[in-house]
Amino acid sequence: MFIVSLTYISKMSEVDKHLEAHIQYLDKYYKLGIFLASGRKVPRNGGVILAKAENLDELEVILNNDPFKIHNLANYEITKFVPSKTVPKLAFLIK
Repeated sequence: MFIVSLTYISKMSEVDKHLEAHIQYLDKYYKLGIFLASGRKVPRNGGVILAKAENLDELEVILNNDPFKIHNLANYEITKFVPSKTVPKLAFLIK
């Protein structure tokens, strides 16, 4: 399991130009079961993605397809963690 923290490094006007493509990118990986949750940071200076990738290498390949990364709009910080306790509805996250 990974937490991906994006921090914008460009003007919001540039981010907004690529927002629809970014949403389509997210949708693709939701359908594949890789992305589990995502959303904007508050204040809006980036976003967060919760991902269930097999390993860091796989996740990095996926992130390289993000329009925000392709157009150098955000920095990405990846944190790997192993869930050990969840509410019952999220028990599938525990391996």
